[in-house]
Amino acid sequence: MAKISLTGIKPTGTPHLGNYLGSIQPALDLAKDYLSIYFIADWHALTTVKDGKALKSLIHKLAATWLACGLDPNKTVFFQQSHIPELAELNWYLSCFCAKGLMNRSHAYKAMSEENKAAGRDVDDGINMGVFNYPVLMSADILLFGSDVVPVGSDQKQHVEIARDLATSVNAALGNVFSLPESLIREDVKTIPGLDGRKMSKSYDNVIPFLSPPSEMRKAIMRIVTDSKLPEEPKNPDTDNIFNIFKHFAEPARIEERRAQYMAGGVGYGEMKEELLATLESRFGAARATYDDLMKDTPAIDKLLASGAERARQLAGSRMDKIRKKFGLR
Repeated sequence: MAKISLTGIKPTGTPHLGNYLGSIQPALDLAKDYLSIYFIADWHALTTVKDGKALKSLIHKLAATWLACGLDPNKTVFFQQSHIPELAELNWYLSCFCAKGLMNRSHAYKAMSEENKAAGRDVDDGINMGVFNYPVLMSADILLFGSDVVPVGSDQKQHVEIARDLATSVNAALGNVFSLPESLIREDVKTIPGLDGRKMSKSYDNVIPFLSPPSEMRKAIMRIVTDSKLPEEPKNPDTDNIFNIFKHFAEPARIEERRAQYMAGGVGYGEMKEELLATLESRFGAARATYDDLMKDTPAIDKLLASGAERARQLAGSRMDKIRKKFGLR
């Protein structure tokens, strides 16, 4: 039986280059060697998105992005999380094995509670139970399908570790119920710099949305922060925000040529921004056209996701029967 890879991404904003390099492309690459499962994590998005119409639009945009980037729904399993009721069921079972202290130590909850503390607010101000229990639902996502590998960014590794912890606790009490998944991190893209040099993130508003119209992509690229060195001055390419995005998309020979020019002097930041724009347009122009076509027929996207959910439930069905029996519920 083929090994299983699983990837989920939240529909909470327009996908950007950090998502592409850190999640989308690595996950799509796994389809060559794994039975690859991809899902839109709409339940997870409910912790922050409170407008149903907006969420539906974000789901369509995210599905169109994955399809435009090369996801083949005929060779993979692609669905919407909320179409799989077994996930909510398993979420409860795992919650009953999850120590509250484990959730207290989850990175997202700790970050929000420490921010509240620093601001003099109640430690749990503005934190809903969805945020607090988020890692348990993610564990259900991972464990229901018997995932062997989960491609994640380095900041998401803890979620896979929590899934392993919960699986181990259940196995110790009830026997062999779950296999233990492994996180898969691409070390070369674990942190993609944004426009200001910090990690590219929607929360920092420093992203490049790679399927946006060329005018929007240009606007974003022209905002990339640089130092004040003149074109003729030598520069360190490894500390330059433009180069550290460019190197992930240009041809290897061109990357080395530009690296040498940085170090010797003779290349300006404006020139590099223009080349980065041209490089990204060459890479994503066709995908953008596909994306635009898909977004003109969102009912077709819904139909595709519903079909994927049927396949996902078939995969989960026998596993869920075994889990229920182990818990004494059948």
